[in-house]
Amino acid sequence: MKSPALWGTEARLRELFGERLDSMAIERREFVFRYRSAAHWLEVFRTFYGPMHKAFAALDADKQQALAADLTALAERFNRAKDGTLMGPSEYLEVIIRCK
Repeated sequence: MKSPALWGTEARLRELFGERLDSMAIERREFVFRYRSAAHWLEVFRTFYGPMHKAFAALDADKQQALAADLTALAERFNRAKDGTLMGPSEYLEVIIRCK
């Protein structure tokens, strides 16, 4: 099974729709996630985002702490906010497909 992350590529969309594809309009867009802080972002994703929840559950306490520190640092690296909150940009592909 191919990764759903591939759905964001024109090549994969053409493969998925095949001969049914009549036209495709693609535009790159950006969504900005907003959280009270990087720690708040981590708390939300660690609690409610399945893959991250499972990753933490598979680790012992020391490794969980190390992963939390790494993820918080990563979020801070891309943070656009200057006031202690977190504004994290996330690119996505807006696609409009017309089928035959």
